[in-house]
Amino acid sequence: MKIGIASDHRGVEYKKEIIEYLKSKNHIVVDYSPENTDTDDYPDFAFKVCENVVKEEVEVGILVCRSGIGMSIAANKVKGIRCAKINSKEDAILSRNDNGANVMTFNYTDPMESIKTYIDAFLSAEVISDVRHQRRIDKITRYENER
Repeated sequence: MKIGIASDHRGVEYKKEIIEYLKSKNHIVVDYSPENTDTDDYPDFAFKVCENVVKEEVEVGILVCRSGIGMSIAANKVKGIRCAKINSKEDAILSRNDNGANVMTFNYTDPMESIKTYIDAFLSAEVISDVRHQRRIDKITRYENER
């Protein structure tokens, strides 16, 4: 799978470890924040990853910041993105099965082993597992396209 990733300055070390982990599982990883500064702004990186998900340059995105909240808010402003802030393996699975999430974020304060579990669950989960879930995603997409 080809995965886009980015972090703000606070998530750099986690991002590096995640990239190595993903590569060890034979994923192709594109780092959209190869250089960070103490004054960088997370929306810039969220937009970069999400624009490339929408253009299908990468299949999914992973965003890393302290709480995951800011990245998620910024990501969900990009038309066609459904970014989920993941707090558990179950969240990761449901975000894909029920909500068709194409970008994930999380608290970087979670232990790395937990984050790896979230990532594995997110990447391996079935996308939109039921017609009722697709119906709901279609409603969201229609609303988004009408604005």
